[in-house]
This record gives sequence, C-alpha cells and structure tokens, in this order.
Amino acid sequence: MAKKQKQQSGGTPATVALTAAGVDFTVHAYAHDPSHPSYGEEAAEAMGISPDRVFKTLVADVDGSLVVGVVPVAGSLDLKALAAAVGGKRATMADPALAERTTGYVRGGISPLGQRKRLRTVLDDSAGSHPTICVSAGRRGLEVELAPQDLAHLTDAVLAPIGRG
Repeated sequence: MAKKQKQQSGGTPATVALTAAGVDFTVHAYAHDPSHPSYGEEAAEAMGISPDRVFKTLVADVDGSLVVGVVPVAGSLDLKALAAAVGGKRATMADPALAERTTGYVRGGISPLGQRKRLRTVLDDSAGSHPTICVSAGRRGLEVELAPQDLAHLTDAVLAPIGRG
C-alpha cells in the first residue's frame, strides 16, 4: 500500500480526511457504469478485488437517529444486528435523500469518512480478518483502500457482526 497519497485538487472530503489524519491509504479509480445493478459489486469487479474486502456504506435510521453500517458488498446489512450494536431497538434503511443530505455524498458514493455530519458508525467485524479493505472515497468510481483498524479509529466505529452473507 502506498504511503499517504498526496492530495490533489479535486479530492473528496474522505481523501482529505485521510490525508489530514496521516494514515496510509491507496486510491482506486475506475470508470463507473451507471447501468451496473450494484455499486459495490461493480467496484470489486473493476478493481479485481474479492467482494468480501470491498465494503459498502449504508445509512439506516435507528430509533430516530441516523447510523452508518459498513458491510461487505458480498452480503447485506442485518438491520436488527445494527440496532443492537448501538443499543437501539429498531432499524430501517434511511430515506436516500436524507442520507445524501446528511452525509454530503450521493448514493453509491457515500463514504464512512469525511461526512458533512459525522454519523455513528458500525463496521462489520469481518473487516478485521483482512489486512486492508476498500470503502467508497466519496464518489461513484472512486474507492480508498486502508487498514480496517484505521477506518475504525477515524470513524470511532463499533465493531459488530452486522453483515449477512
């Protein structure tokens, strides 16, 4: 993995946050295909990385508060487990427009890093079984690869089994 990427103009809030934090990360860019049925699977295919190492960022409403769940693209988010991980009772997927307004990112490009309003984050505990994982860098067609421990630290994430295979 490359030592800290030099931030070029046009960086996203996620890459700016990573650069400011001084953590090692690698940016992966690919040509986004708007007709692809899954943003995350498209990213894994385009980068040639196993879908269990590429994580998607999903925004849910847990008892009236927005919470981010970060899970492998190969599976889905267990809403009941997400609610339990943050001490809540009930979780539903957030309205996409609300998720976009709150995070400052568009659907398919929501990053757990550099959000407009920092949301409580839960990272699926399977992330710890990989030396690095990829998450959205803040726009469709752009991913960042970093150590899961760095992602957890920078987002103050709770690690919990919230993914379903």
